[in-house]
Amino acid sequence: MVTRVEHAPLRVEFTFPNGTAWTGNLSATANEKLAEDLAHGLVQMVHPLGRITALQSAVMYTSTIRRMVAELAAMGFHGCLADLRTSHVLSYWMSVSGRRVFHTRRLLVGCGDRVDAGIRVYLEGKPVKSPPRSKPLKPYTDGEWRQIEAGLRDYLQQVMARQREVLDMAALGPDSSDLGRNRQNFAWLVREHGPLKASDATRVLGLTVDYFRDGVGGQYRAVRNAMYPPVQVATAMRLLFGVYSGVVPDGIRDLGMEDFTWTGDRTALMDYVKGRRGPESVNLPARAVRLLERWLELSEPVRRIAPEAIAGDLFVFLDTEFRSTDGSKSQLSALSTRAAPKSGNKARRQLAKDLNLRTDAGEPLLLHSARIRTTYHNVLGRRGWTGRTKIDPNHTASVEGSHYVSSTTPAQAESVEAIIEDAQADILRRSRPPIVLNDEEAAEFVTEQPEQTARLGLDVKEMAELLGGEMDVFTAACANQLAGLHGPKGKPCPARPWVCLLCPLAVFTPRHAPNLLRLKAYFARQSRQMTVQQFLAVFGPYADRLDHDILPRFDARVLEKAAGEVADIDSELPLRPEEGTQ
Repeated sequence: MVTRVEHAPLRVEFTFPNGTAWTGNLSATANEKLAEDLAHGLVQMVHPLGRITALQSAVMYTSTIRRMVAELAAMGFHGCLADLRTSHVLSYWMSVSGRRVFHTRRLLVGCGDRVDAGIRVYLEGKPVKSPPRSKPLKPYTDGEWRQIEAGLRDYLQQVMARQREVLDMAALGPDSSDLGRNRQNFAWLVREHGPLKASDATRVLGLTVDYFRDGVGGQYRAVRNAMYPPVQVATAMRLLFGVYSGVVPDGIRDLGMEDFTWTGDRTALMDYVKGRRGPESVNLPARAVRLLERWLELSEPVRRIAPEAIAGDLFVFLDTEFRSTDGSKSQLSALSTRAAPKSGNKARRQLAKDLNLRTDAGEPLLLHSARIRTTYHNVLGRRGWTGRTKIDPNHTASVEGSHYVSSTTPAQAESVEAIIEDAQADILRRSRPPIVLNDEEAAEFVTEQPEQTARLGLDVKEMAELLGGEMDVFTAACANQLAGLHGPKGKPCPARPWVCLLCPLAVFTPRHAPNLLRLKAYFARQSRQMTVQQFLAVFGPYADRLDHDILPRFDARVLEKAAGEVADIDSELPLRPEEGTQ
């Protein structure tokens, strides 16, 4: 971003990552010198020096400067930033809200060493007031999510069907029957002359306004809106696009035709600007690509007659306030919250009402763009790991957790608790030392180490079978191959040979030494063909357990004899083809 302080009048000029510009006016304040000092602090808060990258933040901090200057002047302070002392700042902070304290603290931090040393002590410590914690958006429930998706999809299918019907009628040409007061003639009229007001349409047809009374005018408006999608249709398309892609609402809102790169008949790369981060790209899911194609077909009539300034915007729609046909005013508008925030909010409310969306409790359901994105990632996260450590790299782990993890239904919360319990139990099992026995210890194991016998859950007869070799696997003797620690309970354990090294059911005796050394040689071969990071991620814990906790507990003579049986080749181990090293 490019940001600079200008004078005569005093102002801060911003240029944002998406190419838009905005000027924050700081003229005519009660203390212009202090306003200028704080404006330079604001510049230090803007990307790339700071974290501000969005218009909303720039507007908010410019307003904060004006209010801070005015309120300090009302308290009797008229000096510059260098004259500001701890007493002034503390008195001011105690008189305003926690949110204002948060914003003014950040402004003063941006001013750096120009702030008095006494104030900087408070800037580095705990704030005297904290802003109220924001309440995370809860994802829609599964029932609400299905209802929203199905409602929007069915609504848009009906819109597209009506437009195809009107286009087919328009292709038949004008129809003068009923004095031109019929749908076919209306369809031809709006295709040839654009979305005329009713009064203009009667003039083109050579009729009087009286002929449009008694419901005929409503019929004409229905044909016009079917040909040229109004704001409510574009809003529904934006919401369903968010349901299918999970892109941030402001990224969808500002899309243009140039933001799409078609990489195939059914694949597209979308470039968009996220307010707090800047440019991002995403490969659209297949159904989002199909929806995009349907919207391009649906918006073609309105795009064809749109002014050049907005024809390249993706979401163009027929303005609800129709203008004169003399060309002096545009009849079209790009769907943008900057241009028409009230119309967008009204369209969402009306859309939810028309679709009769209801919560699980039967109350009216509100459509919220950001909540749709939250639900998209919540659903995606419950399907499995998405490959991302965080949904939004701007978030801290605590914010990410409160926004996307903690917002769960009772059933989801129960599942999460079960996963946590299983993970904790697994960590506890792995922390226990391995059971490694020599011949003498094996003979006295049941009587000398009853706690270990209880840990394995075996009786005397089963322990005899274990120590006698009847329950051996490749690496160790297994107390219960059907325990389900590494696979479905009641089915044979599917774990790879090295997994036994960390398994709490494994017992290692001298007869297993040759295979343990073969496994050690296998680890050495893998370490030579993998990077250190890869090896540690895949084999690190097992190699460490083998080298430090298991092999050192065998007699050196046992290991020396076993080493003579190791040929250091893959065929010595039960490996899958993809696990080979030779």
